[in-house]
Amino acid sequence: MSQATYVRTEEVPLGELTPFPGNARRGDVRLILESLRTSGQYRSLIARQLPDGLVVLAGNHTLQALALHGRGPCTASIPTFARPDADCALCNGTRWEPAARVEVVDCDEETARRINLVDNRAAEKGDWDLDGLVELLSYLPDLDGTGYTDADVERLLAPPPSLEELADTYAPREDYGDEPPARATATAETTDAVVGDAEQGSGLWPVLRLRIPPAVRDEFYAATASCPRSADDGARLAWLLELTRPRREDSPQ
Repeated sequence: MSQATYVRTEEVPLGELTPFPGNARRGDVRLILESLRTSGQYRSLIARQLPDGLVVLAGNHTLQALALHGRGPCTASIPTFARPDADCALCNGTRWEPAARVEVVDCDEETARRINLVDNRAAEKGDWDLDGLVELLSYLPDLDGTGYTDADVERLLAPPPSLEELADTYAPREDYGDEPPARATATAETTDAVVGDAEQGSGLWPVLRLRIPPAVRDEFYAATASCPRSADDGARLAWLLELTRPRREDSPQ
């Protein structure tokens, strides 16, 4: 394997560029074309120099979007806040032969495959600072060429759904109920049946995470040793609370 070596940057007619054979990524070509028509080609394609021409390693979907645009002038008019009747940023509303700005590199076949793979993989492995994204979008008078829609922004601004909203949306109430999974009144003979019905929706219940000293843990296990479902700490806690309910209800407030 050899490192890729930069050779030159040039404007290349699309007919002289070959897509990377076996490119596995399927991009949103129309979305890229919308960006190109709004902002122009702001990122060069990366192509490998071969004796018989140039093979695109990175930017294959931009290549497809440029081909989809075709010869100019196109009929697209891109409304913007400053220039409501601005022409397409690719052809400027005039005659234009489809071409791309290309950075040409020299490398071997193995390095070419590595470049193609990481170019397709890197973006999807990233994450978002959602607050930063909302702030960045808020600076724009419109969303043209950003890949975002008004509905996307509304979803970003909406508060996260509550547990109750998730339950109402994804599970009928009879599936999750309001009763704990194990009741102190359940006998050894009836425990399996009672718990089996209640556990169907237990994944929608809140989760308590406690950090306690080993001595307290041991005392908890000793106090709940008679719980019919001793393998389940949640069932142990529910059993203990039910067992002590009369004492707590009788105690003065």
